[in-house]
Parts: sequence; structure tokens; C-alpha cells
Amino acid sequence: MSTQFLELLAREASAVEFEGPIIEARARGADPATIEELEQAKVEALKVRDLLKRRARREAELSALYDTAGDLAALRDLDAVLEAIVHRARQLLATDVAYMTLHDPEQGDTYMRVTDGSISAKFRALRLAMGAGLGGLVAQTATPYSTADYFADARFRHKHHIDEAVKEEGLVAILGVPLRLGQRVIGVLMAANRSARPFHQEEVSLLASLAAHAAVAIDNARLLQETRNALEELSQAHRTARAHGEAVERAALAHDRMTSLVLRGGGIEDVAAVVTDVLGGSLAVLDDLGRPLTGDVGELDAGVFESAQASRALGRTVRRGDLLIASVDVGGEPLATLILRSDDADERILERAALVCALLLLFRRSVAEAEGRVRGELLDDLISRPGSPGLADRAWRLGVDLSAPHVVVVVRHEGQRERAAFWASSQATLRHGLAAGRAGEVVLLLPGANAGGIAQRVAAELSASLQVPATAGASKVCLPGAPGAGDVAAAYQEARRCAEALIALGRAGDGASAAELGFVGLLVGDGRDVRGFVGRVLGAVIDYDARRGTALADTLAAYFGSGGSPSRTAEAMHIHVNTVTQRLDRIGKLLGDGWLEPERALEIQLALRLHRLGHTSTP
Repeated sequence: MSTQFLELLAREASAVEFEGPIIEARARGADPATIEELEQAKVEALKVRDLLKRRARREAELSALYDTAGDLAALRDLDAVLEAIVHRARQLLATDVAYMTLHDPEQGDTYMRVTDGSISAKFRALRLAMGAGLGGLVAQTATPYSTADYFADARFRHKHHIDEAVKEEGLVAILGVPLRLGQRVIGVLMAANRSARPFHQEEVSLLASLAAHAAVAIDNARLLQETRNALEELSQAHRTARAHGEAVERAALAHDRMTSLVLRGGGIEDVAAVVTDVLGGSLAVLDDLGRPLTGDVGELDAGVFESAQASRALGRTVRRGDLLIASVDVGGEPLATLILRSDDADERILERAALVCALLLLFRRSVAEAEGRVRGELLDDLISRPGSPGLADRAWRLGVDLSAPHVVVVVRHEGQRERAAFWASSQATLRHGLAAGRAGEVVLLLPGANAGGIAQRVAAELSASLQVPATAGASKVCLPGAPGAGDVAAAYQEARRCAEALIALGRAGDGASAAELGFVGLLVGDGRDVRGFVGRVLGAVIDYDARRGTALADTLAAYFGSGGSPSRTAEAMHIHVNTVTQRLDRIGKLLGDGWLEPERALEIQLALRLHRLGHTSTP
């Protein structure tokens, strides 16, 4: 092969340029043998050129197929992948337009899905019935079809609206191949030219390969969407399960809170407070007779009680308008009904609250009866018949040690008698004591020696439980069998007088024994501990006089006797007024701040009077 033809092949010259070396040879007057040799070399060079061109084209086709496979592997957007396939088909086949139609199972035809190079809106919106036009025929037969001149080709069933759209787009030559998934045709991939041209078999094969990739992309997208749908359903199921679990956990936590309140001596009001804290709104709790124990949700009609009856029969919450009603019975007898007006319709919490309230009422009923018969009767006997035989044995069976010091506490209240009795019984059981409930008061016999401290604690705790002031008076007593045995009846009377005195002094809700009542304690206490009273009020001054030989107590008596005048005190004691001032300063340091306040001053004067009358000696 001539060097000239090799150079032409190297620079990918056109077929016409391969005539150049022959023309030049003839111009030079080459002989026929040389011309014949050049002609033969030209033919071989053109064959090589065609081979190289086909290989280059095949390389481009394979590259396009490889890129398409890569798009499928990284499938994120089906539209983008299909658009890329159609665009590559147009480029590789060097056509004016490429487009894809997909089968519509609902309408039984095919519709335009993707176009590349189209300029007609009517063409882009075209729908082809099965068998209509070239595309409809390919879809119906699942066989590739091509035409060099669409309008002159009688193999296709021409439709007016299809031909109009094709004319508007200006198409003449069209090639279509089916998009197949197994034996099912899902659409058609087509390439078209605006001038007449034949489509070679290589072009048909290339378009079919791209169509196969497009079918895989569509199927992958379908599988991906199904996977996404399945994941979304699974996620929704997970969210539902989690919400259900959270609701169950929320109900369990609320139940734990209610149970804990009951174990600490809480009542119906405390359980209702938990429900309204968790669910919001307003809650009413009705007893077995339909009477409100706590809360208010407005006027209740007969339908509410019918719903309560239905709730007991069904064993679950019943809704009536904006009310949720949960009711519990035992043996056909209603115990508790809860009526909630709230936007939070968590029926589990309301049902558990109804059960807790019912158990609480049932427990209170049984406890009240049991404690009234056992502990209450024993305490009544200790108060009214201290010498009765078998008291110690009865107490021992209840876990009460009558040989140890105890305190009698009388608590006056205006709360619910049943709740107060329940609370007192619980405290007595926990502290190994006794309790009895009476109209307007509860009586406790608790182990201990600090009567004032026990009274304050009992008053504070019962006031918190009842949500109304509970006033406790207490008296220490040594029970029969202990050294220095006293009278429980007397201790009861003293404790009761202490409670009444606290109420009279405006200290309702407080607790004290006679020792904490100051001079009032001398009036209500049976022991009349004058020496103890003088020691508590004036002991520091008396001790100072005894140690230093001073006359602070006499100066204090003269000071009060002179109406609180230092000068008149000095005259009465025949000492200088500065000395009186110094003594009063010392007295103030010994007695502490506030010793001149009216109530404190009254106690000090009473203690001075008792001290001077000789009821006590210097401690």
C-alpha cells in the first residue's frame, strides 16, 4: 500500500481524498501498470478505512452501553437515566429525534415518556393505541420495525392524530424497538430522522441494546419503589409499635406513681392529681352511690351513669361526648367511677386509675373495719379500762410493746373521717402503735418519749394527707407494766386539752405537748410541772445568780414591777440607773432576743412570780 494512502488513513481522510494519489500519478504521466497498482492500493485502503470506522463506531456504542450500565448501577432518579438513554440513542444513531413510549395498563395504550430533540408539543403529548402507527405496531408485536419514509409505508395503521403529530414534528424515517421484561412489552424506544434514510441492522441492534437497558432501569426503579414502600410500611409499623410501647410505658409509669402514692398513705385526691397531671383536663371520682369524692366536670346527666354501667359491663373505658368514663365494680357492686374531660384520650391510664381508686376504696373499707375492731378496741380499752386483763397479750399480737414509753396523740380535724382513720391506722401499723378513729378526731398511741416532736410530725403529715389543717395534742405516758406507770386515760385527756388549746390559740394545723405551750401548758397539763416551767423560762438567769451571787432575778422582778422603767427600778432597788441598765443587758443576753415581747414577757413574769412564791428552788 502506498505511503500516501497510509497517511490518508492516519489522518482519517474522507473517501474522496483517496482519489488524490491516482490523479497526481496520471498528471505526471505514469504508466498503466502504476495506475493499476495505485487503484488496487486505493481499494485496500478504503477497506481498511471502513473497518477502522466500524470499529470506532462499535467502540462508541460499547462506551455508551457501558455508561448506561453505570447509570443503572447508580440509579437514583429514573427520569435522569431514561433521558440519558434516549439522548445516547439519538447521538449514536445520528438521528434528529429519539423518544420512548411506555405502556399504560389502565388505558391499554402507550404514552410518550421521554423525548430528545423534539420541537412539537403535540408530538410530546402523543398517545398511541396498540397497533396504531409504527410505535403501536412494535408494542403490539414485540418486534423491531423501521421505515425510511413513514408516510409512504403502508405496513402501519395510520391514524389521523398520529400522522398530524408526526408531520408537525417533521419526521420521515423512524426506527422502533420494544422494551421487554421477559415476555412482556412495557414500551418502545424509537429513533427518527426528519429526512429519508435507511436504518442498518447494526443500528437496530444498538437501539435494542439501549432498550434492554431502559427496561432494566424501569424494572429496577419499580423494585426500588416497592422496596421503599415496604420500608415505609415497616417504618410506619415501627412508629406505631413504638407509639404503642410508649403509651404502655406511659400508662405503667402513671400506674407506678399512683401505686406509690397509695403505699405512702395517699388517697383518691392524690390519684386524681396524677391523672390530671398526666392527661390534663378535669377529673371527677364518684363513689359507689355516685357521689363525688373529688373533682368537678360539670353537671352529670343520666346518660353518664348509663355509660358508667356500660363501662363496668365491658371492662373498658366508654366515651360519651367529650367525656371518658371508666367504672369498676366488685361482685356487681360499683366501687369507683372516674369521669375525665380531656383532649388526651389515653384510656389505659384512666382505666388503671379507676382500678387503683377502686382498690383504694375497697382497702380503706376493709382496713377501717379491721382497725376499728382490733387496734381501735384495744386503744379504747387502754383509755377506758386500763386494768382489764389480757391487754398486754392483745397488744403483743399486734406488735405493740406496752412495756416501753409511749405517747398519746389526739388529732382534731375537719377532713374525711374514713381517710383520717385509714391514715392513722397505717401510721400505727408502721410504727408498732395503736390508732382509733372517732368523730372529728383520731387517737394514736405511738412509741417514743418526745411528745412535742411526735405531735408536730403527726399534725404536718395528716394535714398534708387531708389537705385541711389537722391539730395534734400529745402527752407522754408510761403504760402499765413499766416503771412509774401512769394513766392512759389521763394522758388522753391531757393530749385532747392540748389540741383544743392549740385551736383556741389560733395554731390550727400545729402540734404540741403541754411542755411546748408555755404557761398555757400549766393549765392543760395534768402533771403541773411548775419547776420545769420555771426552769425552761427563767433557768439561765437563776443559774447565773447562783454562780455569781448576783441579783438579776430580783432586778428583773423590780423592772416588770415598775412598768419597765429603768429609773424607777433603780429607785426601788436603791442602785444607780447605770447598774440597772448593765443588769438588763446581761439578762437580755441570758434570755435571748425577744424576751420583752408581750407573750414572752408574760411567761417570764409568771415564772418570776412562781419562783418567788417558793414553788421551786434554784435548779
